[in-house]
Amino acid sequence: MSNTENIPSFRKTAFRKAGPGVLLFLIFIGVYFFLKVYVYPPTQNGLSYTNNNFYVFDLNIPANLEFCGERIPSNDFDIRKDLEKEFFTSAYWKNNSLALFTRAQRWFPYIEPILKQEGVPDDFKYLCVIESHLSNASSHAGAAGFWQLVPVSAQNYGLEVNACVDERYHVEKATRAACRHIKDAYAIFNNWTLSAAAYNRGIGGIQNAMAKQKGTTYYDLLLNKETGSFVYRILAYKTLFSSPGHFGIKKKKWYYFSKIPYKIYKVDSSIHNLNDFARLVGCTSGMIRLHNPWLLCEKLDNPAKKVYEIRVPKKMEADYSGYLKDLLPESGNLVQYAEDPVKLQHASTDTLAANTRTMAYLVKINEPLKNLATFLKVDEADIRQWNHLDEKQEAVAGQTLLIKYSTK
Repeated sequence: MSNTENIPSFRKTAFRKAGPGVLLFLIFIGVYFFLKVYVYPPTQNGLSYTNNNFYVFDLNIPANLEFCGERIPSNDFDIRKDLEKEFFTSAYWKNNSLALFTRAQRWFPYIEPILKQEGVPDDFKYLCVIESHLSNASSHAGAAGFWQLVPVSAQNYGLEVNACVDERYHVEKATRAACRHIKDAYAIFNNWTLSAAAYNRGIGGIQNAMAKQKGTTYYDLLLNKETGSFVYRILAYKTLFSSPGHFGIKKKKWYYFSKIPYKIYKVDSSIHNLNDFARLVGCTSGMIRLHNPWLLCEKLDNPAKKVYEIRVPKKMEADYSGYLKDLLPESGNLVQYAEDPVKLQHASTDTLAANTRTMAYLVKINEPLKNLATFLKVDEADIRQWNHLDEKQEAVAGQTLLIKYSTK
């Protein structure tokens, strides 16, 4: 018998020796692929990521992008290029996403209801995110607050801006003013995307660009670099919050923080000394300034008898440091806490203010102020001056103190 004739016989023998284990293994493989292909197909992704004929799950643009219900024509090459620049050329996402999510959980509960009441689409909350990263930031151009309103626009929409009161730092009032600006733009353009661009460029600026270029949409216009990328940046942040996995970020469970419970004191007369008023309502002037950052001076002149609402937290002992940090300007200067109106007007040239940062320190236990000063590595006299404490007052548990540090 030849070797060729022995081969089939050898294979049969080997298979018999292998026993039923091989047969079971083959059956398992067959069942697995049947279930994989026909019974449990892959879970569909909520966003469609396309690039020509290829499906890509990294560095790409969601195909179903929209802003306030208005679809983005992302198939246009130039538009797609600008979108990709905003989505993927910045390293900000991963480095700061946790801080942004935390701030959103704190401040969206304040902003979202106002947008709804004012009839402004919810997507505009992301405009606030890109303007200030949800903090009372101030810019060299004079814009300030969560919505980065310049003084003239703020005053046009009903906010008070002067040496001692700046309501751009009042989150809710500034949000309502921003809504009025957005709705004025929408009344002219009948388009939310153009209204968002007008928030950055100004209504007149967008009107002029449309008239000169004969364009009818945001995507038709050649605008300056900042305005030309403004809407795309909003969309990038919207995607970051709604689908962080697009940027390789694992978002933890999303929930909103509770609003700070406040006692509201309505004042329709002048306050000649904020420290005296603070003692009257049972707190410190530092506490009042922290929770009312729109109040810039140690007094409140009110000859017109306007009604101001001054907030004092109901729970003095609670830790609101996260909120307070957002309410302090990101720029690090102390413009809103300047006691002298002259300093306020010239704060940009005040070297001491420009190189100082302020923190809110929550006192944990009753202790001599001298001990606390040693712990914080500052002078006791400075703490007393910053918080308007007399020589007999000491640190009290639950008290919030302003502490200033040099950034040199």
